[in-house]
Amino acid sequence: MAKVIELNYSSTNTYLIEGSIGTILFDTGWAGTFTSFCGLMGKLSRKVQDIDYILISHFHPDHMGIAQEIANLKPVIVVMEVQQPFIHASDDIFTKDKQTTFYPIEDGKVKVVACRESRQFLQKLGIAGEILHTPGHSEDSITLCLDDGKMFVGDLNPLYELEMHRGTEIERSWKKLLKLKADTIYYGHAKTAVIAHKEGKAKGQKNTQLHTLVSRIIKYIDKGYPVEKIEKKTGADRMFIEDVNRMYLTHQNVGVQGILDRIEIKGK
Repeated sequence: MAKVIELNYSSTNTYLIEGSIGTILFDTGWAGTFTSFCGLMGKLSRKVQDIDYILISHFHPDHMGIAQEIANLKPVIVVMEVQQPFIHASDDIFTKDKQTTFYPIEDGKVKVVACRESRQFLQKLGIAGEILHTPGHSEDSITLCLDDGKMFVGDLNPLYELEMHRGTEIERSWKKLLKLKADTIYYGHAKTAVIAHKEGKAKGQKNTQLHTLVSRIIKYIDKGYPVEKIEKKTGADRMFIEDVNRMYLTHQNVGVQGILDRIEIKGK
């Protein structure tokens, strides 16, 4: 099982995924954060040179800004085949910013991998999983899916917003991902979301822990409690509470299980 370390040094969530043989850095943050990145790696007792590959969820400026700076120290930037036309999509944005040093990605030094070959690529790092093309936020968006249920989705619109994106590319991408029975979703900006609990999943048995949590949230909504107070009372993630609140108030006579169904948690 790969080890996941969240790196908090910029406004973008980035992750180290350490396999039994090698390590991937997923996303990198804005240009100008390289010093902070190196400092954090040092605090974690890890060297930048220990990273084998940099995988970028999509080539927007807040996700690839220091990719080449890091690659200059040894790690190799991996570009999925479907992402190739977008590698330099953000270069002009950085060019206009005269205050920040930016190193464009060097095309000749990247490693191009097709999604269909991603499992074999990851296997060489001791990581069990695959990389899928998941457009919606952008055409070049990809998701790293580990076999243990962890998914790194970048800026794919959060699962709790799915109701608002019916019939779109976003929904199609999420349907593809949810077939893999995701357990934990790592977002580019939102909080990490646990969308299932593996214990207590016998046939016909409800996820009682989650069911109870939603019941409590509904009780406090009925009492008129604001989200902040419900968060303190239940310890639930704020965005999850907001999603339950929205479902409860916009679907007449909906019950707890109906809410779970609508936010794609039942059976996941």
